[in-house]
Amino acid sequence: MWIFLKIPTFAILFTDVRSVKKQLKHIISDFMQRMRFKYRVSILNENTLEETWHTRLSRFSVLLFVSAFFLTTFILLTFLIFVTPLRHYLPGYGESGNRITIVQQSMTTDSLMHQLELQQAYLSVLKDIINEKPQNDTIKSLDSIMLRERATVLLEKSKRENDFVKDFEESQKFNISSISARSGEKMYVFFRPVRGVIASKFEPQDGNFGVSVITSSQENVMSVLEGIVIYAAFTFDYGWVIEIQHENGYISIYKNNTRLLKNTGDTVKAGETIAVTGDEQNVNERKHFYFEVWKQGIPLNPQDVIVF
Repeated sequence: MWIFLKIPTFAILFTDVRSVKKQLKHIISDFMQRMRFKYRVSILNENTLEETWHTRLSRFSVLLFVSAFFLTTFILLTFLIFVTPLRHYLPGYGESGNRITIVQQSMTTDSLMHQLELQQAYLSVLKDIINEKPQNDTIKSLDSIMLRERATVLLEKSKRENDFVKDFEESQKFNISSISARSGEKMYVFFRPVRGVIASKFEPQDGNFGVSVITSSQENVMSVLEGIVIYAAFTFDYGWVIEIQHENGYISIYKNNTRLLKNTGDTVKAGETIAVTGDEQNVNERKHFYFEVWKQGIPLNPQDVIVF
């Protein structure tokens, strides 16, 4: 009995599936027929109603033409953007090294502006001298008498200080370890600024107040002594230049650098990297690293105080 009831149900389901397939096939056939059906598109003269132009188009051909138009337009726009300079206006476009180049160019421009201001000031002074209208520098008046009296008061020792000095001198008279060297005899250990070979020696009579050193590309430049950076800028003759003031009147000058790592006013330690010298491009034509040492306005031979 159970099998008898199940067979008619299966037959009904099979009949419904066949009817659904027929309906779906009819819908698809009707859709394709409408897509392929061609329409006549005409252009008529408004006055005479004469047909001047006509064509036959179907929905499928219109869809094909529109798709081809948009695809061609997209290809042309992509070609124009990536081949012409318009690509530079795209957000996020550019090489990773552009930021470093921009920073270096900005620093160079700033140094050039500083040099230009100095040149303008120099020309202004020359112009005033030529026109016989020199401008006097402002000098703050000082009361020398008051300063002399104040210095006398500060230098006077009290009775307690005199007694202490006398007792100390008597107790340390025969102590050899208490004898200290004179201030001019203080020893300094100079660090080597760069690793390389000496190209030109110290010849002050020819205007060569330092030594040139042949270095490898991207060589670190180190401070020879502890001090404070007093000058760090770009110059026309020696490229990036940095100068450091040390104690006891020493000044070290580092020229022909490719990049500076310190700014004016920075405190540096002995042996600390302050710049980079040596350019990878045009190695045979580039200027060699140049180093000078001055003491109280007098140039010293760097090879006398530094072992290169």
